[in-house]
Amino acid sequence: MPVRVARGLWQIPGLWQIPGPWHVIVCLLVSGCSLVPEYHRPDIETPVAWATRAPGTGAAALVPAQGAWWHSFGSTEIDDLMTQSLRWNNNLQAAIARIEQARATAEVLAAPLYPAIGITGTESNQSGVRSTRTHQVLGQASYELDFWGKNRAAAGSARALAVASAFDADTVAMTLAGTVLDTYFQVLSLAERIRLARQIASDGRHVLSLIEIQQSAGTATQLQVEQQRAVVGSFDAAVPALQQQADVAIHALAVLTGQPPEDLALKASDLSGFARPDVATDLPSALLQRRPDVRAAEARLQSANFDIGVARAAFFPSLSLNAAVGIGARKLFYPPAAVTDVGASLLQPLFQGGQLQGQLRFDRARQVELVASYRQAVLTAFQDVEDQLSTLSHLRDQEAIVATAEVAAQKAAGLAEMRYRLGSADYLSVLTTEQTLYQAQDTLLQLRLLRLQTIVGLFRALGGGFDSPAGLTGAFTQVAAETGVLPPKFAAPSGGRSGSAGH
Repeated sequence: MPVRVARGLWQIPGLWQIPGPWHVIVCLLVSGCSLVPEYHRPDIETPVAWATRAPGTGAAALVPAQGAWWHSFGSTEIDDLMTQSLRWNNNLQAAIARIEQARATAEVLAAPLYPAIGITGTESNQSGVRSTRTHQVLGQASYELDFWGKNRAAAGSARALAVASAFDADTVAMTLAGTVLDTYFQVLSLAERIRLARQIASDGRHVLSLIEIQQSAGTATQLQVEQQRAVVGSFDAAVPALQQQADVAIHALAVLTGQPPEDLALKASDLSGFARPDVATDLPSALLQRRPDVRAAEARLQSANFDIGVARAAFFPSLSLNAAVGIGARKLFYPPAAVTDVGASLLQPLFQGGQLQGQLRFDRARQVELVASYRQAVLTAFQDVEDQLSTLSHLRDQEAIVATAEVAAQKAAGLAEMRYRLGSADYLSVLTTEQTLYQAQDTLLQLRLLRLQTIVGLFRALGGGFDSPAGLTGAFTQVAAETGVLPPKFAAPSGGRSGSAGH
């Protein structure tokens, strides 16, 4: 079992010339020892570069995935929604409250590192042959000598968990930012699809009236009339289904921004006018410092490392010092006399029924678990970025193909209707081109939505908004500076990250 003493003790003159075991005792009295294992970040194979290159649009500059990255879409409405969500979202506020809980727990567990000091007053009566009455006022102090570093390790574990809670809040904020934009774009895309379905239904009614006229003239059949009515009905039926999806999406967006579903009204009505920023992907190795979920996993691993030190130290004796100094008198107005009491207690565990061994095995197994969780978090982060890059590349190609098909479908539909009027084409050509045009236009709208959402997903996968080891303070501070809003600021206990939480 390795034991480490405080760094620099070897420089004390003559320390190691002290005979016998006394130099060890001096070490303990001066600084105490640490039974916490040396921490090493788990080795993970990191790719040199991403497998898929980020597709570009030819923009002059790449947009980094740090800070308030949503500004790159060029929409003041998006900026307003992000400000509201970062300030009022209840899940984020709950995550910030959990930071304060973890910080408070860290303070509680760090308290044994300092002496406990108090003052007490007593009055006692003793009856018998001769009754006596005593008054005392005492100042008391107690302190556990942390020879084996148990209290320091417990405090270190709690501080690491407080840091993990802050990174968890970073993750909530990062996910919130992506979800707000995804939902906002979905609402606008559904509004476009609803207008398209209504327009196609209107065009279908126009064709239906033409067929009914031709039926009156004997050049069209009742079958053709009913077929067109069925087509118009299918177009009409798409509208309420899309409207229901749009209502659900806008309700979700309102709740994300901390508002009742009835209170949110959007200014934009479609996806036109939004920039499609090119995201700077940097190197895969940078992801380990940017993703808050990865940083949270490592902080929990560090906490588990401290817990092993606590479990090891529990096998060794604990020494506590107690002292009381004050005054006492037999009667209230008698001259007081000085009272002192100094003592020490030593406790060496001998038999605990396997409790200490079980706790140590548990903490070691917990560390193994968290090593695997950390590695999985890193691999998932790499996969997330690769998925978004691949999706973005294929969506760009797919959108270009469907856009070409949509232009061709428009021309085909116009030609089919014109030839049908002239009697040189049958109704089946009109029906087929009509349905093909609607499908191409609706698919194109969905692809444009997916491309914007994938750009958002790439920002998020790269740790969007998480721009420093201190957490998402960069994005929040930028929002506060630009809008005057005071969004949350993350903090850590002493010895960790600095700051304060506010609303």
